[in-house]
Amino acid sequence: MISTSGIRGVVGSSLEPVMITKYAAAFGTYLGKGTVIVGRDSRPSGELFKMAVIAGLRSVGMNVIDLDIVPTPTVEIAVTGLRAAGGICITASHNASQWNALKFFNKRGEFIDESDLAHLRKNYDKNRLAFKDHNRLGKYSQDATWIARHIEQVLKLKSVNRGRIKRRRFKIVVDAINGAGSEALPRMLELLGAKVILLNCKGDGDFVHNPEPTPANLKSLSYMVKKHGADLGLACDPDADRLALVDDKGQAVSEELTLALAVKHILSRKKGNVVVNLSTSRITEYIAEEAGCRTHYTPVGEANVIAGLKKHRAVIGGEGNGGVIYPAFHSGRDSLVGAALILGLLVESENSLSEIVRSLPKYHNIKSKAPLPSGYESKLLKVENLAKSSFENLKIDRRDGLRFDFSRGWFQIRKSNTEPIYRLITETDSQELTELIQMEITNLLK
Repeated sequence: MISTSGIRGVVGSSLEPVMITKYAAAFGTYLGKGTVIVGRDSRPSGELFKMAVIAGLRSVGMNVIDLDIVPTPTVEIAVTGLRAAGGICITASHNASQWNALKFFNKRGEFIDESDLAHLRKNYDKNRLAFKDHNRLGKYSQDATWIARHIEQVLKLKSVNRGRIKRRRFKIVVDAINGAGSEALPRMLELLGAKVILLNCKGDGDFVHNPEPTPANLKSLSYMVKKHGADLGLACDPDADRLALVDDKGQAVSEELTLALAVKHILSRKKGNVVVNLSTSRITEYIAEEAGCRTHYTPVGEANVIAGLKKHRAVIGGEGNGGVIYPAFHSGRDSLVGAALILGLLVESENSLSEIVRSLPKYHNIKSKAPLPSGYESKLLKVENLAKSSFENLKIDRRDGLRFDFSRGWFQIRKSNTEPIYRLITETDSQELTELIQMEITNLLK
């Protein structure tokens, strides 16, 4: 899988060390000179692939600063903090442990765009690799300070009311899936005065459950919240750029609400535009409208959302998968920022998480994925024809697969950027209607 979201594949099958070295060399050749920040998540292939990346970069004369196991957003802020030419994070994000990937960042600490990717691929495909002789190889150094720096910068944000949060003395269970957030998220919460109960925070890459932070995968976290009488539970994915919530009743909250609640907190302090992708629940748009603000939609992909944030000068945005982007800090999904903003909302509203969730309108959302079927494009045409005959005032958005909006909800079908599958998301004001639409579309796509 090759996109602005990264070069992603299954280790030993579609993704090999030689390939990794060559892509790193191609990236370094494109950058030309300077320093590249390298970090990784904790999955088993990470150490090996980190070595391959470093070799590729140094071979074309790029200096490397190795952060080792850190959240993806930590790499992003280190790029700008150290004025580097770019960054690489070795992580397959929410994918299972047999997957790995390279995520590439420009000098602004943002995902590379389509133009950058085209140059990178041309260097790779045509072997345009600027290898250096023995006395011009890049230098290597390590820097273990950036998790602490990341946390420090989050706690300094004006939108994070650190004093009030500390006085609340939250009890929080953290499930970091033994990934890159195992150290960073608990440490930040402790500095905010919370009593933290650790669940899967060894940082050893043992993904004890499906690593995507969706309600179906948070049963242990829900149990621990109830067992310890905690105020909430927080879960992140292996590279800690996405955040999911469990409320004080032990109920897993849809990952769609992570962004929605962060938006609610920011818009209570500063009005402005909101930018989300086309796979995001209408609940975020509802919250923005309630605050008198407008929501703009982009295709899926962090690079697309960031471009939208800049275009519309938005105050906050992100993706409905639990990815909060707060441009006043940096342009990237960040579970630490998301957690701090959620705690800020809780202390300023003086309500529990379950009370806040209960006050919001209920949107019934189902997400599914399946291998791409034969005749996929022709089957999409059947879906479109069915939608046109079934819904009045239908609006169709073709910017990212197909999204169909109608009075009671919407559904979207799109090819994944990170797996060889299609994703289907359906959301309406009725569980029965959502299930019916999901079933009908799934049958058409078989």
